[in-house]
Amino acid sequence: MPDPDRKLSRVSLAQELRRPRLGPPFAWADGAWRVRFERPEVDRMEYLLELDGTLQPDPGNALRAPGPFGDKSVIEWPEYRAPAWLDTVADPGPTEWIEIRCRRLVARVRVLLYATPEPPPADAPLLVAHDGPEFAEYSSLTRFLDAMSWEERIPPMRAALIQPVDRNETYSASAQYAAALVRELLPEIERRAPHGVRIGMGASLGALAMLHAHKRHPRTFEGLFLQSGSFFRQRWDAHESGFTRYRRITRFVGTVLRGSEGDRPIPVGITVGTGEENRANNRAVAGALEQQGYTAWLAEIRDAHNWTCWRDAFDPHLPALIEAAT
Repeated sequence: MPDPDRKLSRVSLAQELRRPRLGPPFAWADGAWRVRFERPEVDRMEYLLELDGTLQPDPGNALRAPGPFGDKSVIEWPEYRAPAWLDTVADPGPTEWIEIRCRRLVARVRVLLYATPEPPPADAPLLVAHDGPEFAEYSSLTRFLDAMSWEERIPPMRAALIQPVDRNETYSASAQYAAALVRELLPEIERRAPHGVRIGMGASLGALAMLHAHKRHPRTFEGLFLQSGSFFRQRWDAHESGFTRYRRITRFVGTVLRGSEGDRPIPVGITVGTGEENRANNRAVAGALEQQGYTAWLAEIRDAHNWTCWRDAFDPHLPALIEAAT
């Protein structure tokens, strides 16, 4: 970070790969701030700089990754390759915003409905995505479905991209939210977008909430695609204990790891970044589900907990999950 007149008093690296997240600090010498940060087990890295207490992208790096909280700077090592499907020539499928009045959540829930360019039949599969509009904007989910449909790797289908309501509360193994999803949101979505089998999808807390909804209402989904699930465990994740619903999450994850009667095993694809703290938790959940009779698999992507990592994991794992579920 060039600063020949030393106008800055403190510069630190903000990253999601090692603790502390804000660190290490840079040292000033010979007109510039410098830091040595050993490359983690990833092929790309998103980061910010803290300049005298203000977080911002690196002014000396033009490569950016957008996100709901603003852009981050990106380092891409030579091994990184963006997915080829991003250059698809497929026509975009139609989308429509709807709003569903949800009594249990005391809210109007916005949902973006999508259909593949080839019109799907009434019994076509439906992909239900938590944080769905963000998946479309930051991970190009609908563009991926366009490309896979054009390549005939998925059948004509629909997607319901659900916008979260009080995400930390509703996506944290909430029985109230699971009931709202199954009893209110999905019936109204089916009325607007007729479909056959349902496949649930989510990342981070959204993945946890989708698995929780399946466990409480086992006949709702025929498959799950879970990315970087926030499967906190008390023994390993004390650093997350400040999260408001930490104990509720750890109790639920404990039941998943132990297994329970009345389960309905379905196909479950799980992806996680090699640079994530959640890596061990996702491995544990995938292994437990497999032991309980689920058709479950785990894929590790050389990235961290971010929208690009989730995007880069779509191919081939989401089409494989759709095939297994249908």
